[in-house]
Amino acid sequence: MKTEVLKSIKETEAKSKSTIEAAQLAAEKTISAAKQDADALIAKATAVAEDYKKQRLLDARNKALTEHDAVVAQGKKDAEQLIKAGDKKLPQATSLFVERFKEKLHVSA
Repeated sequence: MKTEVLKSIKETEAKSKSTIEAAQLAAEKTISAAKQDADALIAKATAVAEDYKKQRLLDARNKALTEHDAVVAQGKKDAEQLIKAGDKKLPQATSLFVERFKEKLHVSA
């Protein structure tokens, strides 16, 4: 009877050890799979973030180019208006310059 009890205890210990080892192996596999999933999610999130950043930079660059073109066009328009206004006043400015020049000549002569 003692031998049977001892034999039963040894068998139970062996089964328990086997069950514990199987559980540890399953846990290691689960952890490994979870790490792989986490790495895949991180890689995917990084790629999505990089694509988003590239798109935002492209949008900002396009917006800046559009605004640049608008500013340049407005500047050219303003310059043309100033030139036209200056051309209208050119005869008066020339006349005034000549009068002042003659006045200086007469004063020193």
